[in-house]
Amino acid sequence: MNIQPSQTNERVTLRLSGRFQFDSHRAFRSAYEVFLADAGVKVIVLDFADVDYLDSSALGMLLLLREKLGALGKEVELANPRGAVKQVLEVANFARLFRIS
Repeated sequence: MNIQPSQTNERVTLRLSGRFQFDSHRAFRSAYEVFLADAGVKVIVLDFADVDYLDSSALGMLLLLREKLGALGKEVELANPRGAVKQVLEVANFARLFRIS
């Protein structure tokens, strides 16, 4: 998995690509951790446009990120899921927990 960050005002977008799975944990955590302590960042957007696969470990990583951000008064948004990734998020009822655009 590859992660490209970009920031505008209070929003940081992490553009994910490839397979989001168990072995992505370290790279994913490293990509978002720098923004946890940044008081100017209010929302982390995860752009799934280029993600073609995610597994149950990835769902757990998303839930953990949501919990961490919530404790800091921040939000996470999931953007541009498509195909199988979108289906997995729907089956897991993630629309009840996350803003998905």
